[in-house]
Amino acid sequence: MLLAGLYCFAVPHKYSVLTCFQRFCCWIDILNPFYVFTSKKKIDNARMLLLDARKNNTDSLQDEKMKKAWMLSVASVNPVSGEIMPAIFRPPAFTLCTFPLVITSTLMNRNVLHTFLSQTAFHAYVNGFGLENGNCRIRTNEAGTEDVKLFVQNIFPVFVAVTYSSLMGTLPHFFINRYKPQRPSVQFLFRNLIPGPLTATVCALSLCVVRNREAEEGIQVMDSKGNVVGVSKKAGEKAVNETALSRAALFGTVLFVPDLTLHFLKRRSILLQNPFSFTLIRWATIVVVLATMIPVSFSWMPQLNKIKRNELEPEIVSSTEESELFYYRGI
Repeated sequence: MLLAGLYCFAVPHKYSVLTCFQRFCCWIDILNPFYVFTSKKKIDNARMLLLDARKNNTDSLQDEKMKKAWMLSVASVNPVSGEIMPAIFRPPAFTLCTFPLVITSTLMNRNVLHTFLSQTAFHAYVNGFGLENGNCRIRTNEAGTEDVKLFVQNIFPVFVAVTYSSLMGTLPHFFINRYKPQRPSVQFLFRNLIPGPLTATVCALSLCVVRNREAEEGIQVMDSKGNVVGVSKKAGEKAVNETALSRAALFGTVLFVPDLTLHFLKRRSILLQNPFSFTLIRWATIVVVLATMIPVSFSWMPQLNKIKRNELEPEIVSSTEESELFYYRGI
């Protein structure tokens, strides 16, 4: 049995040889916004091309047509379920959607309710993206249809994670509005220092919550030929932790670096002392850092990662002789 979905994840040994820089270059191409609007017919054609090439043993990314089909599949299909993802949750859409959400969630010149709502929109999208791009498998009942009760059980952790993250993200703004501190050091602490690490922490924790099912039930692990050899809870826990770490690095950097940099440059630049120009430059800086960090966080650790056989459950260890197995980490 092969893992459903993508060429790059059905041939693990070919994907695993890519370096971090090569993965970064691949993600630059995959994050092309035009992939968001690609029709289902084109995606299906790309998948059929990849499957036919694999059957005929002609699956080479050196061929330009094959490479485009591979990138379209990576940008549109969940490799575990094999289903085409909703356009808004495809990786190319992540860049387009997070730009306005990050900027609106960091605005300080509004009341607390507006801040909470913008934080809710931000965390709802980020957690929805993480869930859709994880090792999701639809739970079915005896009749073979999706189990509504189990679906609700899956959605409840998402609701809790989004609510908690939104409340935590609103705290710095609440403190500024409620107590109106006059000391520059206190304002600097709550405006520039706390939001970045706080957002990084809650993003990592909320992703662990919404994808906790992977650690509890396990995820599929494959051999070097793409054959599924079992389901591992340890691999699931490793996949969730790695993705949470990359998510924390992404949003922690995006919020921490621009604010901290502009704070120290503000005293030396007349342009930055003007509130209007400072706001525009801040937004532009956030966009640049975000556009850089998204492909970095996606390529930092491979989506198809390795795990040593002796780290897995005994039943999996006894089912294969390969020293390393592969699992899908998610995005």
